[in-house]
Amino acid sequence: MIEIMDTTLRDGEQTSGVSFAAHEKLGIAQVLLNELGVDRIEIASARVSDGEFEGVKRVASWAQRTGHLDKLEVLGFIDGNISLNWIEKAGCHVVNLLGKGSYKHVTEQLRKTPEQHIADVREVVLNAEKMGITVNLYLEDWSNGIRHSPDYVFQLMEGLKDLPVRRFMLPDTLGILNPLNTYEYCKLMVDRYPNLWFDFHAHNDYDLAVSNVYSAIRAGVKGIHTTVNGLGERAGNAPLSSVLAVIKDQLKEETHLKEEKINRVSKLVETYSGIHVAPNRPIVGESVFTQCAGVHADGDSKNNLYYNDLLPERFGRIREYALGKTSGKANIRKNLEALGIDMDNETMQKVTERIIELGDKKEMVTQEDLPYIISDLLNQETNAESKIKILNYSLSLTQGLRPVATLKIEIDGQAYEQSSSGDGQYDAFVRALRKIYSDLGRPFPMLTNYSVSIPPGGRTDAFVQTIISWNFAGVDFKTRGLDGDQTEAAIKATIKMLNKIEG
Repeated sequence: MIEIMDTTLRDGEQTSGVSFAAHEKLGIAQVLLNELGVDRIEIASARVSDGEFEGVKRVASWAQRTGHLDKLEVLGFIDGNISLNWIEKAGCHVVNLLGKGSYKHVTEQLRKTPEQHIADVREVVLNAEKMGITVNLYLEDWSNGIRHSPDYVFQLMEGLKDLPVRRFMLPDTLGILNPLNTYEYCKLMVDRYPNLWFDFHAHNDYDLAVSNVYSAIRAGVKGIHTTVNGLGERAGNAPLSSVLAVIKDQLKEETHLKEEKINRVSKLVETYSGIHVAPNRPIVGESVFTQCAGVHADGDSKNNLYYNDLLPERFGRIREYALGKTSGKANIRKNLEALGIDMDNETMQKVTERIIELGDKKEMVTQEDLPYIISDLLNQETNAESKIKILNYSLSLTQGLRPVATLKIEIDGQAYEQSSSGDGQYDAFVRALRKIYSDLGRPFPMLTNYSVSIPPGGRTDAFVQTIISWNFAGVDFKTRGLDGDQTEAAIKATIKMLNKIEG
């Protein structure tokens, strides 16, 4: 069983621009421990601020009532009793002490000898024991230490291994390791000190954090540090979602995590942190369970040829099939099945061609767009020899001035051009069109109603369906237009109207 310590609320908060309010820290802690089942969480650094102190007290109070207090950890410093007193007053009793894991850090940052640092660490650990505070020990900059000053690392371990330290934590503080030397260095520690518990703390500077976690576990490390969505200083830490999947699928190891809750945790932290998850981030990215190529959707219908072990249902999600210029009939059929719509092959072909055409105008057509596209297709006139065609138009919108439209249309093979201002871009377009019809002595219908429908979801790139009601010679009828731009959708509906009355 691999133990997971999540440090979103401490190391993740070191992401540039991220600062969790007290109620946000509490909410994230509750979801991590109650719902996802993380083993431990690091919630703060001691001595940071009064606000941090109040936030820790709030989380600790909840954890005390719900039996989770032993799972809360606070970063503390080698400062005698100062950090310990802060942690005790905040209501916690697990400290993650920040010791120095490289000779360079000891001699150049602390300006002390290894012997002096070991003595300082021993003092704090023994003080914590007297206060009833459990100690875990970070060996900060351990990756540089084990690479460049291994004798110091072993001197430190020899001086501390007999102390009541629950876990020795091995950070790749600057993210310099790769999977090969992660395995080598972690194996060296595990083999040399087989009776001690080691955690591994990865940083993602070379985009190798998850790979390094894989190697650390193979080397015998028992605990792994993560953050939700990979938050953390610089390039961030090992993302919890990816670590979860790698441990289960690649290493065949178990954790206490309930993987179907990972997407909820990801969205919560995304909301509170303001750091958006990349659409292609494994497991939790918006588009990672979306098939775009039609051949993939076809393969999924034939014994799931394009599935792997990362089934979306495992993580509280569903597989989707993108609609756009790379779509085939299989993608479209999958979406129609999800909507409960049955369609014959001839209509399916028309819908496919229409989606490919529309897909060239925006990045992706969604399932929510599909009913609008079908409706537009089935209601448009089938006469390919339209009497009236738009040759060109220009719409201008300038602050403080009325919108202006200039259009050029073809009627029975003859081109006509006019310009007009209006109360809006579409109004200006219609006024210019009326001028042309007036000059020709042709009647023009009366617009009686104008409605716009947008698929649900609040997306700014959604298709817009404009339905316009007209009255012509005492007859009421409607035309509709579909486009990513509301004005262009209305113009399409208007041209359909003109061909209807001229037909």
